[in-house]
Amino acid sequence: MQRLSLSVLMLCMLSGGTAFAQMSSPQTGLINRDASVYSPKTGKIYLVDSSHDAVVVLAPAKPPVKIKVGSEPIALALNLRTEKIYVVDSGSRSVSVIDGRTDKTIATIPTAARPYAIAVDEAANKVYVSNTFSDMLTVIDGQNDTATNLRTGSADAILVDSDRRRIYLLGYESDTVTELNSVTGALTKLPAGAMHLWGMARQGKTLYISHVQDANIAAIDLESHAVLDLPAGAMPCAIAVGKTTGLVYVANYADGTVSILDKDRRLATVAVSAHPQALTLDEDTGLLYAASPQQNTVTVIDTKTRLVSRTYRDLDHPYAIAFNPSTHEAFSVNLGGSPFTALQHP
Repeated sequence: MQRLSLSVLMLCMLSGGTAFAQMSSPQTGLINRDASVYSPKTGKIYLVDSSHDAVVVLAPAKPPVKIKVGSEPIALALNLRTEKIYVVDSGSRSVSVIDGRTDKTIATIPTAARPYAIAVDEAANKVYVSNTFSDMLTVIDGQNDTATNLRTGSADAILVDSDRRRIYLLGYESDTVTELNSVTGALTKLPAGAMHLWGMARQGKTLYISHVQDANIAAIDLESHAVLDLPAGAMPCAIAVGKTTGLVYVANYADGTVSILDKDRRLATVAVSAHPQALTLDEDTGLLYAASPQQNTVTVIDTKTRLVSRTYRDLDHPYAIAFNPSTHEAFSVNLGGSPFTALQHP
């Protein structure tokens, strides 16, 4: 259930352990990985501004612009083929649609309940939106921006595999991942190795899932459905995968480290600020950003040397990182009053 900070989840789900009782009070409320998108066509970054019911547009050599959307926006996704940005308005129980060519809101689509996670299937021109405390998945037709709802079970994260025409739905309070066949509508439960699922990433035919109750992540073979446990640190949460190297990076919430994995072995463990909850990889520069919202820090790891190159401090509860792959400018996406902070290149 990524919509709450991880310390709250552990206190609620695993009460009784002294280690959890000693954790600092949560500094954040909503955590969602889908905080920003980048358009290579326009060079713009779009990020959510929950505090002001808006989306911020960061365009090259221009001042930031705010687009008004529904109440409590928490996530967004971009369809590169249509240049539409879909914004999850959790308070309005809707999705706002922004035309990326004009940066104007062109539609508002109601959802089945309070929306949370979002993902785009560009090949099919469809948008998938989960709904908090609901078993309904809202499916938006990108052609006419109308929605239907499917009963798939609750989901806290969504991953689209357009090549195989599959949608993967992760729920925190589960030990399985739901695989939706987007053509037939068939649902398949894939074992994930343990309860309390948090992070999800795919590389080829392998789906990586973190479960925060232990010190492993699961590597699921999407053809055989076999599960292999990979070593990580204490309470692994966020996962990032290098597209060219195939290396897997895991943020370990409880011990303040990032694990670097190659296939089934751990190459290195790098200490970062306490309670990292989000990872973003700029593979061209070899920089990995680890956000720690409770510490108001972002740690930058040089993946070539596997050493910390810089730690940004005194930020405003950074819970995600946005970056421009062309210029390599990076920004922390914040849960505080300031929606973002520009991070100078290390």
